[in-house]
Amino acid sequence: MNEQEIQRVIGQVMEQLKSQGGPAGKGHISGTRTGIFSDINDAVAAAKEAQYRLGTMKLEIRGRLIDAIRAVVEKNVELIARTSVEETGLGKYEDKVQKNLLAARKTPGIEDVRPRAYTGDYGFTLEERAPYGVIGAITPSTNPSETVICNGIGMIAAGNAVVFNSHPGAKKVTRLTIELINQAIIEAGGPANLLCGVENPTIETGNILMHHKDIRILVVTGGPGIVKAAMNSGKKVIGAGPGNPPVVVDETADIRQAARDIVDGAAFDNNVLCIAEKEVFVVQEAAKELVTEMLADGAYFLKEEQLDELMKHITVEKDGKRVVNRKYVGKDIQVILSAIGLTVDREYKLAIAVVDRSHPLVDLEQLMPVLPVVPVRDVNEAIAFAYEAEQQCFHTAMMHSKNVENLSKMARVMNTSIFVKNAPSYSGLGMCGEGHTTFTIASPTGEGLTSPRSFTRQRRCVLRDQFRIV
Repeated sequence: MNEQEIQRVIGQVMEQLKSQGGPAGKGHISGTRTGIFSDINDAVAAAKEAQYRLGTMKLEIRGRLIDAIRAVVEKNVELIARTSVEETGLGKYEDKVQKNLLAARKTPGIEDVRPRAYTGDYGFTLEERAPYGVIGAITPSTNPSETVICNGIGMIAAGNAVVFNSHPGAKKVTRLTIELINQAIIEAGGPANLLCGVENPTIETGNILMHHKDIRILVVTGGPGIVKAAMNSGKKVIGAGPGNPPVVVDETADIRQAARDIVDGAAFDNNVLCIAEKEVFVVQEAAKELVTEMLADGAYFLKEEQLDELMKHITVEKDGKRVVNRKYVGKDIQVILSAIGLTVDREYKLAIAVVDRSHPLVDLEQLMPVLPVVPVRDVNEAIAFAYEAEQQCFHTAMMHSKNVENLSKMARVMNTSIFVKNAPSYSGLGMCGEGHTTFTIASPTGEGLTSPRSFTRQRRCVLRDQFRIV
């Protein structure tokens, strides 16, 4: 074979490699640059190709892509929020705006995956955070766009691509969010399809995603059933499960501030946030003042017979026990109370009812603005009841107190991923609080508040006897 023939063969091979899009393997997936596919397998293949292309780009470019995502969400946040409320019927438009802005602004970027270096007598060691590749993500109907935004920023910052299988009841807003982000990435010089999804997400497409050979890791934000299914896949799982966050108020608390914070936190987005106050335990000497102040801050007081009647609507019988009726999840309190013939003004944010510890509402993650308030004998009983009601989800808990010993005791006993002191629950997500945000709080698998580092694996490179310069 002469030199011309050798060059011709090399040229043919190189042309084939170009058409395949590099080692990602299957080549360019035709038909979309928006990230939405009719077949979940095509979505995974497109994400795999996009992730390979991202890996060839400088970290500086990756940072620009993150900036572009933040900007496009801010520009379109009203459209995203409106679409979410209209499609899912959950929450409040104005609160959706705030949640999506929070996800765009306070999800960490590439600064969260900085390398570490060590030098000593034996030379130099470098540790870097490497991407997994393609992540499979399951997202809920309660925070659909927010989860796509914070997962998207974090996963891309870590060097991954992601395929989302959204809750079927939120597929429209999920698609909108994915398409907006992909377009922003392309315009900023990044590859198409770093975020992918399927046109019609189902349990079946979710199962395919969880068992797909090209999915390296699963990130699941949802109920206990879907987290359990993911854990049975044999893959690494970051699982964000349910919570039933309690709030304790002791006799030393600033009762007026506690009441305002509890009402604001529990009513925010109609209580669909998994971190929101779900039940209140208040020492008896502060109970009357707390309830009075909560009413002044926009709570509607339910009498015992009204709550009994309401429970027939907001819960249903399933497998021999009462569970939350999804018909009322995330609805305005005016809609919920109309079920028992009550008409209340728009100024009311939520309803409260004074009950004892045994009331079934205390142990339900109700995800609606109906809040049980339980008077207790003392702070020790309050903390014990809070631990029981949280049901070892180890998710979120709140306390209002000026007693450092009481605050410390509850923090130790609850052992939750988030513990908020003297503030509304949403401060735990960095909203009117310090620290980064996320809508994937992985208590079951231990990562807690996820960030880009959560979506990486550690790699170590060692050079013996060199590179120590002091």
